[in-house]
Amino acid sequence: MPVQLDEKAFRNALGTFATGVTIVTTRGPDGEDVGLTANSFNSVSLDPPLVLWSLAKTSKSIEAFTQATHFAVHILAADQEPLSNQFAKRGIDKFAGVALERGEGGIPLIKGCGARFQCRAAYQYEGGDHVILVGEVSAFEHDQRDPLLFYKGRYALATQRGEENGAPDSAAICDDDLSHLLQRAYFYLLTPVRQQRERHGISLHEHYLMSVLMASGGKTVDQINDIIGYTGVISTPEIAEALVARSLVQKLPGAVGMPRLWLTPMGQRMMIEVIAAAKAMEADALLDFGEDEKRLLKRLVQRLLAGAERSVDERVGNHMDLLKQITNVRATVGQ
Repeated sequence: MPVQLDEKAFRNALGTFATGVTIVTTRGPDGEDVGLTANSFNSVSLDPPLVLWSLAKTSKSIEAFTQATHFAVHILAADQEPLSNQFAKRGIDKFAGVALERGEGGIPLIKGCGARFQCRAAYQYEGGDHVILVGEVSAFEHDQRDPLLFYKGRYALATQRGEENGAPDSAAICDDDLSHLLQRAYFYLLTPVRQQRERHGISLHEHYLMSVLMASGGKTVDQINDIIGYTGVISTPEIAEALVARSLVQKLPGAVGMPRLWLTPMGQRMMIEVIAAAKAMEADALLDFGEDEKRLLKRLVQRLLAGAERSVDERVGNHMDLLKQITNVRATVGQ
């Protein structure tokens, strides 16, 4: 039997977790603009870039959002409380007086928010009395303004730690969260790699395959998957053939039905550019580190990875199912 909880006490307990405030918009089946205030937004994955939010099944907008092919999430800045209140009301024209642009699928985009994410609808899940909507981010923009927060049932402002305790200028609610810090570091360090990859028209899956061949050529597709399997990114013969057609990869005879892959000179030059961008970003990020600090950082990350790998090995079945589901997003929604 389901556990019986005091609903009011449960809501109050959840309210002790500070959240950002967002406005989610889409275009309904009849072409009408639809929008509402929500604080259930969260990130799912950096690559592919996935975000989620949840909507009550009793919402009048449920049909519009569950049938939408695109939606936009707007993270509100500290001075946008009136806008949040406007989109939280029922029975009014929520878009009255709001400066708009148009995005993919004709969705309304609100100008002047702290951050804005355009998304293609990817997945929907049942979540009790809510529907969880997952989107793949196709475009985003942001500025450096303080965010509007929701805490214990009311609006709040983010307080930042000062320099007196040696902490960097970031929101206090995230400074001690290891997963958040690692995710931010991953995003910033890999941004130049992603940009170089996109400039050359190389997909994530192609990049992983070429990275393995750059490190040690002469691999079959199965051998490549053995190396990158922990990432959830899967290489296929079709991906390899696409790279062969672009003269970035060549096939040489191997075991029956299992040709070995090598980078062509053109593929090597492309990967050298990508690696150079990554090394330049790493050098900039470590500019203020001494040599002892750099070695210590690497040793600590290696120990962290060793512990994480042990944990993954113990749960490999469930984790691999989730990773495969995430990495199939591009094929599911179309890229």
